[in-house]
Parts: sequence; C-alpha cells; structure tokens
Amino acid sequence: MIPRYEHVGQLIETTFEKYAALPAYTCLGKTLTFRQLDEKSRQFAAFLQNELQLKPGDRLAIQLPNVLQFPIALYGAMRCGVVVVNVNPLYKPREIKHQVNDSGAKVLVVLANVAFNAAEIIDETSIEHVIVTELGDEHDAPKRQIINFVCKYIKKIVPRFHFKSRRAWRSIFANDYGDMQAVDLNKDSLLVLQYTGGTTGISKGAMLTHGNIASNVWQMITHMPPAFDQGKETFVACLPFYHIYALNLHGMAAFSAGAHNIMIPNPRDLDSIVSALKGIQFTIFIGINTLFRALVRCDNGFDRLDFSKLKITSAGGMALTEDAALGWEKITGCKVIEGYGLTETSPVLTGNPHDDIRIGTIGKPLPETEIEILDDEGIAVAFGQPGEICARGPQVMPGYWHRPDETAKVMTSDGFFKTGDIAVEMEDGYYKIIDRKKDIILVSGFNVYPNEVEEVLALHPDIVEAAAVGVPDEMSGEIIKVFIVPETTSLTEAEVLSYSRKNLTAYKVPKLVEFRNELPKSNVGKILRRELRD
Repeated sequence: MIPRYEHVGQLIETTFEKYAALPAYTCLGKTLTFRQLDEKSRQFAAFLQNELQLKPGDRLAIQLPNVLQFPIALYGAMRCGVVVVNVNPLYKPREIKHQVNDSGAKVLVVLANVAFNAAEIIDETSIEHVIVTELGDEHDAPKRQIINFVCKYIKKIVPRFHFKSRRAWRSIFANDYGDMQAVDLNKDSLLVLQYTGGTTGISKGAMLTHGNIASNVWQMITHMPPAFDQGKETFVACLPFYHIYALNLHGMAAFSAGAHNIMIPNPRDLDSIVSALKGIQFTIFIGINTLFRALVRCDNGFDRLDFSKLKITSAGGMALTEDAALGWEKITGCKVIEGYGLTETSPVLTGNPHDDIRIGTIGKPLPETEIEILDDEGIAVAFGQPGEICARGPQVMPGYWHRPDETAKVMTSDGFFKTGDIAVEMEDGYYKIIDRKKDIILVSGFNVYPNEVEEVLALHPDIVEAAAVGVPDEMSGEIIKVFIVPETTSLTEAEVLSYSRKNLTAYKVPKLVEFRNELPKSNVGKILRRELRD
C-alpha cells in the first residue's frame, strides 16, 4: 500500500528511518546515504533553530544548483518548519532582490560561484544571515580542495564578492548546536514559496503547503507505481532542484521511495551528463523536450550509455515534440511519458499511464484531480473543442504570497485554478495541450497555435529548434514570425517557407523567418517566446 502523509515532516522522518543504509544522492562522484543525509540535515536544522533562532514560518532562501548541499539545506529547513524559498542561481541582482524582499527571507544559502550577484544588493534586502558554500564542500579531502582550487584559480568561475558578514558552509558542521527540536506541522503549514517565472508580470510566490506537496507525492506514485519501486530505483536528476518539477519529483517522491538520485549540476553541459552516467544502470530519466533533443543529437557517447535498466522516461515543463520522443526511443529503447502541471499545482496534474502512452497528449488526470475545459465565459466546452484547462485537487495552491488580487484572477469561486493553457479533452479521457492562451496568434480571425507550427518545423532535418510568435500586421491583425536555429548554415529562408507551405494550412504559414545561433530559454529550458516577441 502506498503511504500517504499528512505533512512532509512525516515523509522525511519515515524515509530516513526506512532507507538509512541506501544511497540517497550522488554528485560529482560523491555519495551521501540516507543516514548521512539524516545526520547532516538534522545538524543544519539545529543550527537554524538554536544558532540563528529561526522559528517555524520564517523563510530561508536557497540559491544553489544541483549539488549535495541542496538536499541537506532543503530537508534541514523543512524538518524545523522553516519555509524554503528557491532562488535561481542564474538570477541577476534585481531579480534576487525582488524575490528575497517579497518573501521576507532571513537567511540565504548561496554557491560561491554566483554569490557576487547577491552581494551587490544584500544590504537592500531582508537577509540577516548569509551562508556561502563552495562546489566541493561536501567532498572528502583532497578532492574537496582540488575541486574548489580548480573552480577559483584554474577555471576562474568564482568572481570576487563581499558580504559584511557571512558563514562558511563547512563551519556549520564543525560545531555542535545541540539537538534539533521537533515542531508542530500539519497539512496547512506553509512549506515552499515557489516563484513563478513572471512572464505575465511581476514574479509571484506560489504558496505550496505541506498538504499540497505530500498529496502530489501520493498522487504521482499512485499514478506511476513502476517508477517508485521502494529502495530499487536510480533517478537521473538533470533538472534543477530549485524548479518545482524536480523539487517534488526527485526531492520528495523519489526520495520517499528510497531512490538513488544522480545529481547533474549543469545539464547544459551534455558531456557532464554522459560522464556522470557512465557505468550507472539508471532506471528513471526525467527531462524536458529541449534536453531530449539535445542528447539524441549529440555525438559525445550518449548513445553508448547503459540503457538496459531504463524503464521510465518522463517529460514535462514544456510540450514534447514527436521527433524528440521518437529520437529518444530509438536510442534508449524507452518511450517518453508526457505529463503536465504548473508551479501553482505542486506541480503535476496529469500524466500518460505507463502502460498506455499516447504521444502528443498529456495523459489523464492524477488521482483526486478534477479537470474542466472551459471557454472564456467559464462554461464547459464540448469534447474535442479547445478551452482553458482549469484544475481542482489537493495539490492546488491556496494562493499567491501576499497577493490576494492576483489569487482572485486565477481561482474560480468553486476552487478551480485557471491555468491559462488551452487544451482539448478527447473521448478516451486523454487531454491534449494546444497552447498557452497568451501565445495564441490571431491571423485574420483564425487562431494559430505556435506549438503546431514549431512541431512541424522541428521535423525538418536541417532545423535544430524553432519558435513561433505573432507580429502585429495592419492587414491581418497578426502574422507569424519564426525564429530558427539551423543545423547547417546552408539553410535558407526560402527553404523554410517552402517546407512550411507543404505542411501547414495557408494561414499558419510563417511570413517572416529569422535565423539565430540559439533561442532564449528559462532556467529549465523552456523557450521564452515573450523575449522573442519583445
């Protein structure tokens, strides 16, 4: 029977006790067992409680990539009721300042490599304590010293920074702060402030409770039990833990099943992925479309890894294209299972069943998840007709942090969250995403969904990536412009347009083509159409 926890505190304590001897996390060749992680996160919690005097409900910001320090800080904070605020390590000073001040975070845990950005604005924030860690801090000597020396003096990827007062990560674990004190938690206790990307305005903090996250863990495992065979799975953790998709799937669901997570600090470095996975018989791979496409196209030995135990590949975060799914299956022998969710929904709402995968769909709702497809008037549409996905379930956030006005915009009176995504419900109970509501291009009164244009272009052998946006036009309202990353410099605009005319209805054919070396992406690899439009 799959356990269901009222709050994440129960999940963490049970997991540490049950799987103590098993490997929990591996990064850059260093492995922490569940017992070691229990001890370190307990010590970190005691430090927060007894040294920094943090109380349940206080906020702690974590600005780290996928390194071992992340789960230590994460579970340490959660065990003592401190709310985690995840901060993208790539954020610029302005973005850090907004998120820290909006959340009211008192403590910042930051990697030395990116600390210079926070140092620039730290005196203008609510932060009272800064904890700085270096990349190799959780490794044993002499590897620790070698990693940190190479980062500083050989690769020179640690820019100078200065904080008036700071604590070194390793100093925390060199002292005794007494025992961690148990705290009262329940399903309504705030667990994480997860900030949205801010693509429709100022970045907002989605309030995710212990009940939201614990429920979504139960929902994911119930929906996909083969991915969570207790104590037997090895997950490849490419996606960043500061993103809700990886945080809950790797940091909570996989963790609760005693899985071994292989952490990849920089998934954009495809060579580092291959290096980390050599000799590893991994069973679960979690990714997004851009990562799958990049890996199947690279010639760095990815296709020679051991895929013999790989049984589940899961995609989310953005639409999965057919070429990426088929390319991945050809190399690995494993089909890609697409799911769907949002920051505000902890995040998973739907997923393809493992035994009935329909490429091009986002599957069916998870247990206890209600989905309605509504028109602009809030009325349910007929089967096969496009409308906005609205969702209700135990994983849906109670609202945005200190923003009741923004909460009111996305929540219906009967508790459904309006996702802003357009989809159709098919008669077999599966759902298919059409596009983001705000990204729809209106050409002479016809709706054009960018995903469709992009998927067609992605099938061209000389196109690596494509993005479609609407451009104002006096005659038709909008015309379609596509941004292309070509496989070869010989690809021409005429060839792109000719190919489009052969595969798309006339009003869906792009009128403008721009070639680029790369497309702007979010921290998890989503193509940022807004930046292209701007």
